[in-house]
Amino acid sequence: MLSRSCCSAVAKPAFFLVHQDLPARLPWRPNLPLRSRRDRRVWQISRSQTSVSERNSPSSPDGPNRVRLGRRDRGSSSSSTSLYSRPSLAEMKSARMENRAMVYEFLRGIGVVPDELDGLDLPVTVEVMRERIDFLHNLGLTIEDINNYPLVLGCSVKKNMIPVLDYLGKLGVRKSTLVEFLRRYPQVLHASVVVDLAPVVKYLQGMDIKPNDVPRVLEKYPEVLGFKLEGTMSTSVAYLIGIGVGRREIGGVLTRYPEILGMRVGRVIKPFVEYLEYLGVPRLAVARLIEKSPHILGFGLDDTVIPNVESLIEFHVRRTQVPSVVVQYPEIIGTDLKPKLLNQRSLLGSITELNDEEFGRVVERMPQVVSLSNTATVKHVDFLKDCGFSLQQVKDMVVGCPQLLALNIDIMKLSFDYFRKEMGRPLEDLVAFPSFFTYGLESTVKPRHRRIAKKGLKCSLAWLLNCSDEKFKERMDYDSIDLEEMDALPSFDMNRYMKPGSDDESESDYDDEDDEEFV
Repeated sequence: MLSRSCCSAVAKPAFFLVHQDLPARLPWRPNLPLRSRRDRRVWQISRSQTSVSERNSPSSPDGPNRVRLGRRDRGSSSSSTSLYSRPSLAEMKSARMENRAMVYEFLRGIGVVPDELDGLDLPVTVEVMRERIDFLHNLGLTIEDINNYPLVLGCSVKKNMIPVLDYLGKLGVRKSTLVEFLRRYPQVLHASVVVDLAPVVKYLQGMDIKPNDVPRVLEKYPEVLGFKLEGTMSTSVAYLIGIGVGRREIGGVLTRYPEILGMRVGRVIKPFVEYLEYLGVPRLAVARLIEKSPHILGFGLDDTVIPNVESLIEFHVRRTQVPSVVVQYPEIIGTDLKPKLLNQRSLLGSITELNDEEFGRVVERMPQVVSLSNTATVKHVDFLKDCGFSLQQVKDMVVGCPQLLALNIDIMKLSFDYFRKEMGRPLEDLVAFPSFFTYGLESTVKPRHRRIAKKGLKCSLAWLLNCSDEKFKERMDYDSIDLEEMDALPSFDMNRYMKPGSDDESESDYDDEDDEEFV
């Protein structure tokens, strides 16, 4: 009974009556009875294996291959319309290379050389690259600027450029300076506002740079935004304080010359300071010099400073006076000096008959003479000649007080008229003390002359003028004139220069700014 029912169940399946395209080989024989449970189990396993074989067989028209493609068939034409097809890694790499080639072709077409961009992550489409180029053009950058730093093309407009530019604008960086800012430091467009820029700005404010001055500092030296706080910036400031630059002066020093923040102490600042000390400039005087003219640290030591010092000595400036020359006029060691010395010596030699030694004395007493224009020099010499001084007297006056070549001639005329008409002194007095012209007529000359005239004293111009107001009051109490003080001449005082705040507290013979106008 059991055998008969099994055979009947296998012999009459409905599936076989509908589908006639059965596989050529069948793993079972429907006419044979399954005599045991073991036989039935073997039959089921065989049927399962046959089903798997049908699915994997390419000859099976009704198999799953008609719906789901295998990896081998993805390149066939029939697979192009499959919903389940995905490009291979090779195909994706090929597509990226094609897109990059089109971007490079676009860049070359507008004049950009993309040779340095091979390792850079660039936009995948020409449209996005064109957007970046247009944005940079709107900022004012040219194709030449982009070629100078092509890596800027790796900056996203929305993620990089706009946040950085917004931050700079909020700080106060002016639009008129932005183009030059980006030309000098295009790397800023790669920076993170929070991680890179904001800490540097905070550091600058901590150096007593006023908030309103921070944008000016960035405009002068945008490269500072790329420095590490614990690196060059901190060491350069610490060194300056160590040699005597006042802590309260650091903010002003950095505001006027922020390039100091990028200078290496061992390679730039320290050798410069030590060379000035070698010349004879005291360290505190160097500190005062940096406070007043911090840009001198940017003078190239080997290329400019040392050759200029040698030129001064060559033109008969005494070596012992070189420190005074440098402190009086620090620009003299940073300019193209030798041509200026040649020009001025030739001019003064032709119009006043100065010899080389006398020219050296002129430079020692007023180093700024090397920067005077020929027209101004000739004009002042002609004025002295018109006053009645002989050529020899003019030469003596110029050697004794070279400042005569730079004073305001209109003020000099007023002083000379008062000297002749009110003071009634001979011209020889001016030859002996030509610095008379450097004192304020209303503030110094007139009130002092009236006092000695009232007291009936006879004195030299040097005794009358070459002293502070306090010292003059003391002299008015004298019963007689000290002859040692009569011949005193004004000179540069290095010790007074080294005092902090010496500019404000100075009693210099040439500090009357109202009447001392240089041309």
